[in-house]
Amino acid sequence: MTSRKPALSFWQIWNMCFGFLGLQFGFALQNANVSRIFQTLGADVNDIPMLWVAAPLSGLIVQPIVGYLSDRTWTRLGRRRPYFLIGAVLATLALLWMPNSPTLWVAAGLLWIMDASINISMEPFRAFVGDQLPPRQRPLGYAMQSFFIGLGAVVASALPWMLARLGVSNAPGASGIPDTVRYAFYAGGAVLLGSVLWTVCSTREYPPETLEAFDTAPVVDGAVDRPAASRWGLLWLVAGAALTLGVALQHLEKELYLLTGGMMVFGIALLWLGRTASRGPAAQVLGDLFGMPEAMRQLAWVQLFSWFALFAMWIYTTAGVTQVHYGTTDTHSAAYNEGANWVGVLFAAYNGFAALAAVVIPWMVKRWGLRISHLVNVWLGGAGLLSFLLVRDPRWLLASMVGVGFAWASILSLPYALLSDNLPARKMGVYMGIFNFFIVIPQLLAASVLGLLLRAFFHGQPIYALVLGGASLFVSGLCVLRVREPVMAPVAT
Repeated sequence: MTSRKPALSFWQIWNMCFGFLGLQFGFALQNANVSRIFQTLGADVNDIPMLWVAAPLSGLIVQPIVGYLSDRTWTRLGRRRPYFLIGAVLATLALLWMPNSPTLWVAAGLLWIMDASINISMEPFRAFVGDQLPPRQRPLGYAMQSFFIGLGAVVASALPWMLARLGVSNAPGASGIPDTVRYAFYAGGAVLLGSVLWTVCSTREYPPETLEAFDTAPVVDGAVDRPAASRWGLLWLVAGAALTLGVALQHLEKELYLLTGGMMVFGIALLWLGRTASRGPAAQVLGDLFGMPEAMRQLAWVQLFSWFALFAMWIYTTAGVTQVHYGTTDTHSAAYNEGANWVGVLFAAYNGFAALAAVVIPWMVKRWGLRISHLVNVWLGGAGLLSFLLVRDPRWLLASMVGVGFAWASILSLPYALLSDNLPARKMGVYMGIFNFFIVIPQLLAASVLGLLLRAFFHGQPIYALVLGGASLFVSGLCVLRVREPVMAPVAT
C-alpha cells in the first residue's frame, strides 16, 4: 500500500533547486569559452568536435554509476546530497585551473575533469526532484531548475564581455587567454561551490523506507531477457565492425571511428550481459538499460534530436559567428575576440530567455499538456537556429536567442517530467543516469559526423552546423508526440 507524497512549499522547492544556479554557472562558462580556449591554444576548427568528446563521454560513464550508487546511499547528509557536494568541490578546482592551461591537451583533460565533476552533482539533482516532489509538482520543480540554469548562465556566459566593459584586458595574455576569461572562471568556481552548499545545508531528504511507501510507479521486472540481449549485442557488434572497415577502406574522417567504435563497445556489453551471471553494478545498470520502461524508449528519440542540436550550437557558434558576422578566422585578431565575446552575450541571452520561459512553461503545461508544450518550445528553438543563416547584423541574433531560450528551458524540464512518473523510487537515480545516455549519444554522434557533413556538403562553413541543429529540433518536436501524456493526481497537503 502506498501513501500520498505531501506537497512542498515554493521556498522549499526554491532551496532544493538553488544548487543548479552554480552548476549551470560552471557549465555555461565551459560552453561559451572552451572552444575559444582550444582555438587560442592552437586547435584547428575541424578538430574542435573531437576535443569536446571528453564532455559527453564523462557523462556516459559517470551519471549511471552515480545514479546507481546514490540509490543505495544513506548518510548523515542523506541520499543525493553527498554527491552534490563531492561534484561541486571537484568542478570548482577544475574551473580555477582551466584558464591557466599551458597546452591544448591540458585544457582537453581539464574539460574531461570539469564535465565529469559537474555530472557527479547534476544527475542526483534530477533524481532529487523525483524523490522529493509528488507528480503534480514535478513540472514546477524541473521548471525551477531551468530557471536557475538560465539565471546562472546569463551572468556566466556574458561575464567576459562585462569584464571587458569594466576595463579588464581582453587582449591575449602570455598564454593567449585573456584576463576577462581567467577572472570569469575564478568567479565561476566561487558561485558553483557556494550555491551547492546552500542546497546541501537548507534541504532534507526522505529516508529510503519512506520513499518506498510513496512509490506509485509500476513495478519494473528486473529479469533480463538474456537471449534477446545476446542477439542485439551480436547485431550491434557486427554492424559496428562492418562500418569500421568501411571507414578504413574509404579513408573517411577519423571522427567516424568514434561512432563505429561506440557501436562495437555497446555490442560487446550486450553480449556480456546475455551471458553473465553477475549481479554487480555493471550488470544491473546494463540490465536496466536493456529493459528500460517504454516511456524512456520513446523519450530517447526526443532527447537524441534535441541534444544533437544543442551540441552543434555549443561547439560551432563561436566559429560560425566570428567567420560570418565578424569576417575573421584569425583567433588572435581584435575582431575575433570581439566576436567571441559577443557569442558569450548571445549565450547569456538564450539562458536569460530560458529563465523567463521557465516561468511561462508551467502555465503552458496546464493549458496544453506536457507534449504540446514541448513541441512548441523546441520548434521555437529550431526557428532560432535556422535564422543564424539569414541574419547579418550580429545584434539581431539576440532575437534568434528568444526561441533557443524557450527550447533550452523545455529540454531541461519537460522530458524529465514526462519520464519521472514512470520510474520506481528505488531506481530513480539509476534510471535518470541511464536517461543521460540519450543526451550523450547524440553529442558523440555530432562530434563524429558534423565535421564530415560540413566539409562534404557546406564547404566547411561552421554556420551550417547551426542550420543542421535547427532542423534536428523540428524532428525532436515531432518525436514527442509519440510519448504518453501522464495523468496528474492531486497532491496531499
